[in-house]
Amino acid sequence: MNETPTTPWTREEFELQLRGKEKYYHANHEFHVLMHSGKLDKTAIQGWVANRFYYQVAIPVKDAAVMSNCWDREIRREWIKRIIDHDGAKNAEGGIEAWLQLGEAVGLTRDELWSQQHLLPGVKFAIDAYVNFARHQPWEIAAASSLTELFAPTIHQRRLDNWPKHYPWISEQGYNYFRKRLSEARRDVVHGLNITLDYCETRRQQEAMLEVLQFKLDVLWTMLDCMWMAYVEHRPPYHNIA
Repeated sequence: MNETPTTPWTREEFELQLRGKEKYYHANHEFHVLMHSGKLDKTAIQGWVANRFYYQVAIPVKDAAVMSNCWDREIRREWIKRIIDHDGAKNAEGGIEAWLQLGEAVGLTRDELWSQQHLLPGVKFAIDAYVNFARHQPWEIAAASSLTELFAPTIHQRRLDNWPKHYPWISEQGYNYFRKRLSEARRDVVHGLNITLDYCETRRQQEAMLEVLQFKLDVLWTMLDCMWMAYVEHRPPYHNIA
């Protein structure tokens, strides 16, 4: 009879296990494959930008939830940078403003984005589940769910490389967010990864963190499943209701 391994992975082995989850990252979803090959129409691009705006707005709320459960002052002093990155600060606009500029670059108005009139219910449900997870879990576990940032710089660079040639109708200001996140995500990865590697001392904890990371990957993948149905299959919610 095979016994379940109980010996913890080394720090290096555990990091490799976490990075091995990249195959489930939403960069590999068919929606993104079409996007980066220039095969999405304008409506689909606009739909993606509008739905992802809700995610951008939710990120600092999620990060505030992580901090609200954390009694470690040094962790909070570093983690708060994530909130400022998105909300912005005096004389420094953040990621939300940059995403509003992306919306304008693809032909949406700020009112359209803030009103959430294009937000698909399945996308909202997935993002709300992520925020609630961060609110109710111990901060170390909630922090680990952010480790999808391990894979984020690649997808941002892919957009910068491919969008200008495939979607010349998108104005240049729309790319500020992707450029901004290239450095921010790499910084956050170092901090978040060290938290998780330090926290997990047993094999059981390590395997549980892999499940936490998979949960976040599931959230991102589910969002694209909803957008695929709405903008590629042209079967948005209640499409069959007269």
